[in-house]
Amino acid sequence: MIDCVFCRIIAGYSPATVVCRTNVAIAIVPLNPVTPGHLLVIPTIHVADFTEKPSVSAAAMHFAANVAWDMGPCNLITSKGREATQSVFHLHIHIVPRTEDDGLALPWHSGRSLAEAVS
Repeated sequence: MIDCVFCRIIAGYSPATVVCRTNVAIAIVPLNPVTPGHLLVIPTIHVADFTEKPSVSAAAMHFAANVAWDMGPCNLITSKGREATQSVFHLHIHIVPRTEDDGLALPWHSGRSLAEAVS
């Protein structure tokens, strides 16, 4: 899948700041991190999204959990489909460190309070 930007990074054809790597996945710094410490976890096997091959998704999530172990508060975010904000069609998991009042609004924020959302 040399036409896939993440496959090119994994193969070493395109540059990236690699934080850690195993035979299962890599963690890289995205081009435009949304918070300090934001990372992308990308499985080394090309799958379009988390539903294509659940075993690959599970291995990538396990890797992400290990990467985020001592990170403090963070979001793990992945998407399926353009309508769900997926822009690169190779599974990737965002690890987004969070701080109080960091100003980052997630795409699914409804603006409603928790009490309103569950009622």
